[in-house]
Amino acid sequence: NPRRSAAIVLRQLALMRSSPTRVVPLVAWVAIDIVLWGFITRYLGSLGGQAPDFTLTLLGAVLLWDFFGRIMQGVTTAFFEDVWSRNFLNLFASPIGVGEYVAGLVATSVLTSLVSLVVMLLLARLAFGLSLLAFGLPAAAFLGVLFLFGIALGIFASAVVLRLGPASEWLVWPIPALLSPFAAVFYPLHVLPGWMQAVAHLLPPAYVFEGLRALAAGQGVNGTGLLAGTLLALLQIALALGFFTHVFRGALRSGLLARYSAESVA
Repeated sequence: NPRRSAAIVLRQLALMRSSPTRVVPLVAWVAIDIVLWGFITRYLGSLGGQAPDFTLTLLGAVLLWDFFGRIMQGVTTAFFEDVWSRNFLNLFASPIGVGEYVAGLVATSVLTSLVSLVVMLLLARLAFGLSLLAFGLPAAAFLGVLFLFGIALGIFASAVVLRLGPASEWLVWPIPALLSPFAAVFYPLHVLPGWMQAVAHLLPPAYVFEGLRALAAGQGVNGTGLLAGTLLALLQIALALGFFTHVFRGALRSGLLARYSAESVA
């Protein structure tokens, strides 16, 4: 029922409206990242020679990776609001189903990440002259793959916390940083050792950033890589949703939802 999912979104919007501290992070950290990395890449780009366009390759990579992180955190933060307020019994005493609840989390993530994306694109354009929109549909396709993977990872991370309890929240925040070496965000995939390349081929972002570097080098779009990244991301969403549903049903059977508290870690 879309109205039940919309209720989850309205609750998150009400929380943001009543607490500016929840809104500031949507733009503050994005602005800091773009400005910091923008000046770093501008310096590297001024070194001259036959070096690639660092502003495009590095700042573009930062922008896209930050977008992925915002998507994932949009899902998990909306979930954590219910964890912190111990609101699960109130939610699931209503007719809402687990699919509708997850859909509400995803919709919330879409809204909040769009705010961050607009800020990133404006800052990158106005301060450093970088416009990913100049790539047209390929840029939209890259963003789409990262969006799908961020949703999958956000659902999976929420399921982990639901299973292990609020004390496991610290496991979620480092996930993007832990994945970034395998995703080859700032360097070509071929520089990684073989076992890391094998892991990278299971991660949709690796195809995105390889495609971005190919575009920047004037090599066109790698359609096969883009398709592989999209299919992987869709498969991972299905697996993450199945995992969340399994964990949720287990929490119902064990009574975990009724006694959910900061001490529940197993």
